[in-house]
Amino acid sequence: MAKVNYTKDEIRQIVKDENVQFLRLMFTDIGGIIKNVEVPVNQLEKVLNNKIMFDGSSIDGFVRIEESDMYLYPELDTWMIFPWGSEHGKVARLICRIYNTDGTPFMGDPRNNLIRVLDEMREAGFTDFNIGPEPEFFLFKLDDKGQPTLNLNDKGSYFDLAPVDLGENCRRDIVLEMENMGFEVEASHHEVAPGQHEIDFKYSNALAAADKIQTFKLIVKTVARKHGLHATFMPKPLDGINGSGMHMNMSLFHDKGNAFFDEKGEMQLSEDAYHFLAGLLSHARGLTAIANPTVNSYKRLVPGFEAPVYVAWSGKNRSPLVRIPASRGLSTRLELRSVDPTANPYLVIAAMLEAGLDGVRQKAEPQPAVDRNIYRMNDDEREANHIIDLPSTLHTALKVLQGDEVLKSSLGPHLYQSFLESKRLEWASYRQVVSQWERDQYLELY
Repeated sequence: MAKVNYTKDEIRQIVKDENVQFLRLMFTDIGGIIKNVEVPVNQLEKVLNNKIMFDGSSIDGFVRIEESDMYLYPELDTWMIFPWGSEHGKVARLICRIYNTDGTPFMGDPRNNLIRVLDEMREAGFTDFNIGPEPEFFLFKLDDKGQPTLNLNDKGSYFDLAPVDLGENCRRDIVLEMENMGFEVEASHHEVAPGQHEIDFKYSNALAAADKIQTFKLIVKTVARKHGLHATFMPKPLDGINGSGMHMNMSLFHDKGNAFFDEKGEMQLSEDAYHFLAGLLSHARGLTAIANPTVNSYKRLVPGFEAPVYVAWSGKNRSPLVRIPASRGLSTRLELRSVDPTANPYLVIAAMLEAGLDGVRQKAEPQPAVDRNIYRMNDDEREANHIIDLPSTLHTALKVLQGDEVLKSSLGPHLYQSFLESKRLEWASYRQVVSQWERDQYLELY
């Protein structure tokens, strides 16, 4: 594993020893897109002393042009040297927090917002919120000009091996690069759909997990391109096959250990686990706007392709929204299965935590577990089991979010307003496009 908690002097020495020539200062905008300011190594002292400025008005969801100056404060424990692109000297990265010119944290920075929510968690008596993500992605072939095509790189399916899984070499190289950069990879395999892959890495505390998700996306895209492939985290790039999710395994800790585990509790789950679960379920519909933040996300959330579409939980089957994996003790956790990889990890982790903590504060109790296949139930059976649907469009999800004060507080006023405006624009743009499906259905008929 990579060292953490570097000092400024250690970084200065590494820069010298490793011939680092460029420093990439990374942060994440409201849409979950990685941004960076790259500076030559002669700016190292300004970097280490929080003196690098940038124009915040050019970043989606940040600030207006009249208040654009912002500072990058690097988190030294995110120091990492990229294992590629060293022909002109090595490139290192630092993930940064965004600060205002008056020295206060900028609350439109998704990372700062997650830190705020984690502080609230500690005030509530908990010490850590651990996240184990399971991100999926597709590999498409590039054309002669290096542009993505819709040609998949293989015809494989779940857990297939070469020669059917032609992405195996690419996936193996991704894993090797991840390990070079300090990840502990737990599993790597072909997923259900052709061209679809999943790589799972070890859980981390919430902030480190969000950082790792962003770094993971960068690694996957960089390595795929070396193989003549385009990696996409788009939830549903092709119709008729499974989409890509990013299941989120979560566990809450306090001074005595895993707060979700109780050896004497029902299913060996604690009262806090059930309260947290109830919070997740009660805010699930509004949470969908944050966990599935693109128009395309809702093409994945349809029956028949393994993605959850109903609000329910179970310890036994995989059709509900929340599953309780079998492991207990320190590994006791809840798995939220609706999240997809277009979600901004800082925002969705903050929202999941706030939703769960609301359940703990309210001492809420979840509806009984649903241990049958929900997709085979009819409407009456689902109603009898108090099972409701997730929103079916981004528009509907945003309307639910507007009425959920807990989730709005998980974003804070600045991020909530910016998120809502951005996603309303996305929906309005989508509504104006006439698709090929519509022409095929209606052009001649009417």
